[in-house]
Amino acid sequence: MFEIIKLNPRLWFLVGFLGCALLLVMGAYFQFVDGLEPCPLCISQRIAIFATGLCFIVAVIHNPRAKGIKIYSLAGGVIALLGATISLRHVWLQHLPPDQVPECGPGLEYMLQNFPIINSLKLLLSGTGECAEVNWTLLGFSMPAWTCLAFLLLAGLSLAQLRNIKT
Repeated sequence: MFEIIKLNPRLWFLVGFLGCALLLVMGAYFQFVDGLEPCPLCISQRIAIFATGLCFIVAVIHNPRAKGIKIYSLAGGVIALLGATISLRHVWLQHLPPDQVPECGPGLEYMLQNFPIINSLKLLLSGTGECAEVNWTLLGFSMPAWTCLAFLLLAGLSLAQLRNIKT
């Protein structure tokens, strides 16, 4: 059964990259076709998906040996788990009672133009009141919940490559 998992790491990193690309395309579809404007945490999750995909495509291009596979696997896993953490914060904000939801903050463009970069990043990662809105669900789960699941699958796929290291 585990033989199917022990395929070429380059192929698995390509699968992970394609998964990240699909997630970014879906995000663009929801934004530009369905008109769902991304909140700061949605943007943070997209950045984490992009970073995970970038790690995977670099691994595909590099086609590393054992040490490189270990580095790319751990890097991809850590980035994906950081993305899952952002998604979990987003889900948590969506489940807060209405009186505990933080106030809406300024838009990302305004923050980047008028605040120091560190303050902008802090606001981007902490979320605002608009992050608590649930605008889309599938099977009762919001988009951040599905994104968290995707991040966990990407982390698992990345870390599974540690089994593919030929000693």
